[in-house]
Amino acid sequence: MVQTTNRFFDEVARLMNDAAGVAQGVRREFETLFRSQAERWLRDLDVVKREEFEAVKDMARLAREENETLKARVAALEAAVAANSAMSGAPSAPPAGGPSPGQTFSASAETPSPNSGPINPGTF
Repeated sequence: MVQTTNRFFDEVARLMNDAAGVAQGVRREFETLFRSQAERWLRDLDVVKREEFEAVKDMARLAREENETLKARVAALEAAVAANSAMSGAPSAPPAGGPSPGQTFSASAETPSPNSGPINPGTF
């Protein structure tokens, strides 16, 4: 009798082990199906990937930094032109917003002459 009971428990244990293996297989299949469905939904929604977002964010940061640098350089150049115009007695340059309606813009007042020498960007 002891041998029959052990055989019964062995069969039950094997059946439970097989059932656990089947359950794991079903779980893996469900996860794969769910993941592929979620990826399809995200593709249909046209959601931006994290890597693409970070790349554009870095590009925008660099553009802002360059914009600030160029603003400072333009301000320094305008100040130099204004100082040069004040020394030469020429009329001052138009306001930073550009010429007012009906007013013409003279590029020669704002553009340094070719004889004034190169502008050293490191001095600004």
